[in-house]
This record gives sequence, C-alpha cells and structure tokens, in this order.
Amino acid sequence: MALPSSTPDTPLSNEFIIPTNNDIGAKLRPDGDSKIIYLCGNSLGLPSKRSTALVQEELNVWGTRAVIGHFSHPHGRPWAEYCDELTPLIAEIVGAKEKEVACMGTLTSNLHLMMDSFYKPTPERYKILCEAKAFPSDQYAFASQVVAHGLDPATAILEVSPREGEYTLREEDILDIIKKEGPSIALVLFSGVQYYTGQWFPMQEITSKAKEQGCICGWDLAHGVGNVPLSLHDWDVDFAVWCTYKYLNSSPGGIAGLYMHEKWNDIERPKFAGWWGHELSTRFDMPPKFSPIIGAQGFQQSNPCILALAALLGSLQIFKEVGMMGPIRERSLLLTGALEKHLLESEYFVPLRDVASRYSSNASAAKPGFTIITPTEPSKRGAQLSLLFLPIGSGVMQKVFAALSDYGVVGDEREPDVIRLAPIPLYNTIKDCERGAFYLEEAFKSIHS
Repeated sequence: MALPSSTPDTPLSNEFIIPTNNDIGAKLRPDGDSKIIYLCGNSLGLPSKRSTALVQEELNVWGTRAVIGHFSHPHGRPWAEYCDELTPLIAEIVGAKEKEVACMGTLTSNLHLMMDSFYKPTPERYKILCEAKAFPSDQYAFASQVVAHGLDPATAILEVSPREGEYTLREEDILDIIKKEGPSIALVLFSGVQYYTGQWFPMQEITSKAKEQGCICGWDLAHGVGNVPLSLHDWDVDFAVWCTYKYLNSSPGGIAGLYMHEKWNDIERPKFAGWWGHELSTRFDMPPKFSPIIGAQGFQQSNPCILALAALLGSLQIFKEVGMMGPIRERSLLLTGALEKHLLESEYFVPLRDVASRYSSNASAAKPGFTIITPTEPSKRGAQLSLLFLPIGSGVMQKVFAALSDYGVVGDEREPDVIRLAPIPLYNTIKDCERGAFYLEEAFKSIHS
C-alpha cells in the first residue's frame, strides 16, 4: 500500500503549533523535521501561537507592572476583570447567556460544587442516573456525594449499560429508564460525549425527559465543549461543567468552567463562598459580608491563574475568528468521515457485527484486527473514533500503539484494548486522516510479520 497523496487541504486555522517527528522520537520516520500526525486533541489540544503570545504578554506585564497589573494593564486586560474577556466567548460556544457561565476551577471541583447545590436527595427521590463506566473522576464524585448524604452508592447510583454485545447506549433505553425510575431519581447526570466510546448522547431529549419526571439534569461536557454544538440555555439544562484543555486547547490542566441556568439565580446561591465570587464593585474593599455575583460567576472562589486564562483566551479568539461552532462542526463531520472511510478500507478492519463470530472460538489463532465502537451515525458522535483491537486482551492494542508512535501518529490509548483517534477541525487536515489510516495499516503489518 503506497503512502497516499492528498489533494490540497488546509485546516480552519494555521495558528497552531504542531510537534515534529524528531520532537517525539518517531524513529520510523526519516522526515524528522516534518510535523507529526496529531489525532489526540480529544485528550489534549495543541497550543496556538496566539495563546503562546498572550501568555508571554502576561509574563511581561507581571515583570513590568507586578501587582499594579490587576487594575492597570498595558494591553487593556486588567487581571481583576480578565474573565470578562472570556465569558462571552465561552457563553457562545455552550449556547448560554453570559451570566450563566463562569471560567473557574477544575472540572471535578466544579462538579462537586454543582452537585452540592443540585443533588438534594429525599427518602423517595435519591438516585443519580448516569452512564455505566462514566469517566472515573465522575464516578468518584458521584459516590462521594452519595456517601456524604448517608446513602449507599450501590443503591443510590443507577447506571445505564449497553445491551449485551453492544458498546454504546440506545436512546430509547436511556429514556425508558428515566420514565420507569423517574420518581426515584434526584439527578440525571451524563457525559455529553462519552470519553471512551465517543458517543454523543441525545442531550436535548434526555434533558426534556428528565424534566418531565421532575429530575434535575446536569452534564459533564469535558468531551463536548468545543467539539459539538450545544444550546444549554434553550435545552433548559440545569447545570453543566467542563474542562478546557481538550477541544478548547487551553494548556495541560487549564482552567475549567461551569454553567447554571439563570432560572436558579435566586434559588441556588453559593454555599462555599470565596472572595472572587463577590461582586466586583466592592470586592477589593474587603467587606466582611459576602455579596455574590448573580448567576454562575458567584460560585467563583479564588482569583484564577492569569497565565491559564491567557492560554484559553488565545484559543477562544481563534474559535471566534473561524465562526464558532457552525463551521467547526461542519469541518468536523468532513474530517471524521474521511478518517472513518479510510479505516473501513483497511484489510484489518472487522465490522462490529462480525466480531463475536470471528473471535469467539480459538481467538488466539485469529488474525489481529480492529473494529470501531463509536456510533456510525455522524449525528451521534463528535470528532473522536474509538478503535477496539482484537482479539480482546491479546496485547494487540499496545503493540499497534507503540508502532503508531514510531510512525509519528499520536492518538491515545485506553487500556486494555482501545485507541482513540480524533481529527480536530481547527488544525487537522484530510491528509492527516489519510496518513493516520495508512500508518495504522503499517503498524499492523509490522506486528503481524
């Protein structure tokens, strides 16, 4: 199989910094100065040149203005009001009003803040409904919140699992369990996009059905924000939380965010107050009594890291310049479709329906292969495709992953048998998708020979 030559194709933005093969030690790529094939923005987005410049500017301001930079800033971004630069951009990305969002904290700490406000179990209504095998940090948070209320996670956490032989959830199964268990459910809390399978849950439908049953509905949008179109306010979502270092390219461990629908402003006031949630007009007067900002920003506690905000701002400015989520989603559909097309053409691809019959008996003698467990319908997924390597538990995934790295292809592994690949609209190309699939084929050949 010859290395494919792609028709001319450019990403939505040329502002991103992509490592070279030499940078990552791709020993099977002689073109060491060429850029790697980075298909891992679902795990950590690449840095933008804009972000790098803005971070450097803030370092310079720190060095030349010191504490004065909180109120007097040579670039018009005083640190005391820096979040005002980001709030309208984040609000547009998640489909919310500006007062409904805040840039703050980390994903799991924000999740705890929101659950503490919205998870109010009673003897009759006490369950948390989520997907089975949610991201571990979410599972830990759910369990600890339940225990804090004196309940047993074994009975208070209700998980929806895929049907036998399937890897993703059917919409009807989720809605059916909400209808059946609704009177006992206090909180419905799913991932917007499931981290392992890449399934985009029907958020509007789930939210609506939860509300019909009197449940609070929240979302973990770690893999949804910046990836798929969102309309949190119009969907009547109660709350949501997210990180920003994946599709929003904010830097490793970058600042997170939260959303709370404005209908809760007079009901759910911050329980764990901090000075940065105090209204700005008197915040620096240091009054003894907490006077929270109305809305989501009242949940802020400490002043945010300006360098983290600058890194996020640089990326969000690029989102705005390319037209936000409309063009991003359109290109995402193109890229993920192209990657899928080339993967399906691989001699090592096994249709999901054939996996059980092909590998059920004498699996050790079966030819190594892979299938795709992400939904095939574009409307039910984001940018990510999750590849399950076969035979399950045979170590094929680890060998393929190592070979891909040597070929300069960066995805991410999920033990024991999955590699996730995600072409990102802002900086990936059709050529990346073609070459990623090509080197996957080469990786299989190298371990099969």
